[in-house]
Amino acid sequence: MKVLIVGSGGREHAIAWKVAKSAKVDKIYCAPGNAGIAEFAECVPIGAMEFDKMAAFAKEHQVDLTVIGMDDPLVGGIVDVFEKEGLRVFGPRKNAAILEGSKAFSKDLMKKYKIPTAGYETFDTPEAALLYLETAEMPIVLKADGLALGKGVLICNTREEAKEGVKTLMLDKQFGSAGDRIVVEEFMTGREVSVLSFVDGDTIRIMTSAQDHKRAKNGDQGLNTGGMGTFSPSPFYTEEVDEFCRKYVYQATVDAMKAEGRPFKGIIFFGLMLTEKGPKVLEYNARFGDPETQVVLPRMKNDIVEVFEACVDGTLDQIQLEFEDNAAVCVVLASEGYPEHYEKGYPISGFENFKDHDGYYVFHAGTKFDDEGRIVTNGGRVLGVTAKGENLKLARENAYRATEWIEFGNKYMRDDIGKAIDELIVE
Repeated sequence: MKVLIVGSGGREHAIAWKVAKSAKVDKIYCAPGNAGIAEFAECVPIGAMEFDKMAAFAKEHQVDLTVIGMDDPLVGGIVDVFEKEGLRVFGPRKNAAILEGSKAFSKDLMKKYKIPTAGYETFDTPEAALLYLETAEMPIVLKADGLALGKGVLICNTREEAKEGVKTLMLDKQFGSAGDRIVVEEFMTGREVSVLSFVDGDTIRIMTSAQDHKRAKNGDQGLNTGGMGTFSPSPFYTEEVDEFCRKYVYQATVDAMKAEGRPFKGIIFFGLMLTEKGPKVLEYNARFGDPETQVVLPRMKNDIVEVFEACVDGTLDQIQLEFEDNAAVCVVLASEGYPEHYEKGYPISGFENFKDHDGYYVFHAGTKFDDEGRIVTNGGRVLGVTAKGENLKLARENAYRATEWIEFGNKYMRDDIGKAIDELIVE
């Protein structure tokens, strides 16, 4: 098979790495790709939002399956364009990708089908939102309705912060048109857990759990980012939680989308909050998480291309997912100053150290080749260093050891990814 992967981040590198292990595949393309993905794939200079150009490439090169990694093209309707051209593609159509594309839509869906989530109100004008906040209970959460690179969520502890948040989202347009409409949501407390799943329109297959660290600085301080590191599995995702979510959340979401005439094929990412009153859905994403993918796929035993094809063909009920009985931790190496201002173009060294160590991986998120052919930094999140171990504590030790193998000019990372779980691990 020939497979085309659409995207350029650490998630797409992890997908490309996993696809390269498939016995069914002998050629991988990635558009636009990055310096790490180039090890497995032929990188093609087509932007992720250039749908017609992308489909024309897939036709010309007789691509058997295209895998969409990113949210923007999915919400924009790239799958519809590919299907119209008779091309096989993995991902939800535009009318299903709205599950991530509009927080107001997903909240209304959960309310209608009684899927547990936080109480909320939706506002199209700043005046209406500000009026509501005059009497709302604090703390409170403000969410941009549209896509905002995983950063359009503001947790406001006071009324003043909440009013300032409305200004940031709706008037200052910090996240552009994503903030034209906002969701104002009840603040929930508890442990956050991420659960990825494969869906074929009817059947859902749950992957192993993971947990992300969103804040830029140690101790969950600083600004929201796309994610500074992850671990898998989450010790808080118990059998009881799994049983509840299978009954009231996972299949219920798939059935709700089908009932709405929006059958979902692809990945549903469930962001869960484990509250005192039970698990509730924080958010849905319509694609693999980043950097959750970097800890989930290395633990997955299945041939991922077989699973992709089962989702496309509606035969996922014939697949059982299998995961290794171990743990994985990913530490993101970022550019100092991320997620605000940072410099790019620093040469990176140390990749060769990963060749001789089984269970250690380095996934490129923001890298490129410079004019001299060197791999240099090209983004805020530069690399995801992932390592496996018998348990989370050992996986964490291995991941941090591996971060020392990599050097570049303004290297920055959190040193507490998964630290809070160390005390839960019994030797």
